Amino acid sequence: MIHPALGLGRLAGQHDGTHMQAPRSFDIEKFFERVQNSTTRVLMLDYDGTLAPFSNRMRDAMPYPGVVAALDAIMEARHTRVVIVSGRWAKDLIPSIGLKLRPELWGSHGWERVRVDAYDEARVPAGALALLTALNDWAPDIESLGGRIERKPAGLAFHWRGLPIDQVDAIRDALAARWKSIPTSPEIVWHDFDGGVELRAAGRNKGDVVREVAREAGHDAAIAYLGDDFTDEDAFEAIPQEGAAVLVRAEFRPTAAQIWIKPPDELIEFLLRWHRLAGDQVAEERRDAE
Repeated sequence: MIHPALGLGRLAGQHDGTHMQAPRSFDIEKFFERVQNSTTRVLMLDYDGTLAPFSNRMRDAMPYPGVVAALDAIMEARHTRVVIVSGRWAKDLIPSIGLKLRPELWGSHGWERVRVDAYDEARVPAGALALLTALNDWAPDIESLGGRIERKPAGLAFHWRGLPIDQVDAIRDALAARWKSIPTSPEIVWHDFDGGVELRAAGRNKGDVVREVAREAGHDAAIAYLGDDFTDEDAFEAIPQEGAAVLVRAEFRPTAAQIWIKPPDELIEFLLRWHRLAGDQVAEERRDAE
């Protein structure tokens, strides 16, 4: 039974990108029954803002206390496929995760996939790459305003986290003016995120990752996606009907997720309950096999 003080039963409102909608019916207890009874489980997790608090310097963003221990227990039990889905360049994220076993990792909003024994990178269209190269020329002006630039295989992210509001406004205005000055192209898309703006090649997002992983897992799998940012909304919307889309934030915001939990305590409670129920089922299966 979930303690009423926890947010695991709070329904989050859905949206269609323009307005709020009533949340689809969701029963957290029924979902956890699925976690317990399924033979296939997939836990997909955003990193920054979800597993780890935001930091002005990304390399300093370490998981909340207790998160690594909970995920280590889940992975070492081998009852769940753990997948980290991040907007970061995968090579920049791997050193920060700190798990004993390396999870499957999708980086750059789905443009990269890193498995234990393989690295796959989707081919970014030549036109998008050419545009991104040209947009990189904006970097000196944005940096002169105090912004930070993150270069990735399929995008450029302009960060302003931690800056005073007047600097944030100046950076955003400068980006918007430059964006309006270039010819419209369907190959590059403007994406707002918590703490900045990313200009990214069109064609891949976290929703594509969820759909691909869910297809691989099969219809009977217990699947959850946990995320915090606007860029996680595509993933929330792609979760299968029987799965759980979980918003992980200290403060609520409009979302397509079905439930809302607050880090770190409710996040850790969610992970530990998942592990406990999945482990109970595995133990029962082993007893039956003896």
